[in-house]
Amino acid sequence: MNRKELDEQIIRNYQRDEHIMILVFAQWCVNHGLDPVQLYNRAYPQQTDNEALLHAIELTVPKEEAGEVHDDTVLGVLSLFGNDELAFIVTEEIARRRKT
Repeated sequence: MNRKELDEQIIRNYQRDEHIMILVFAQWCVNHGLDPVQLYNRAYPQQTDNEALLHAIELTVPKEEAGEVHDDTVLGVLSLFGNDELAFIVTEEIARRRKT
């Protein structure tokens, strides 16, 4: 594998992993009765119509059919990809849920 092919493979792997991160976030939202688009827009108001998020939402399943997505899991994957603003919004929602 030459340098260009290696670079392309690394980029594809990152993009695949990023889509998994978005799906984890979207499923966590569904599992907790939250709107993933609304939370994402709170974190990133300048980014509207995130196509990757909209695609991930299509792949989510109803809460009753989904496995549990732990709070630490969603925060971990968000942090791994540097989504600190979104992790902050998720942390706020976790705190709000624990108060009720």
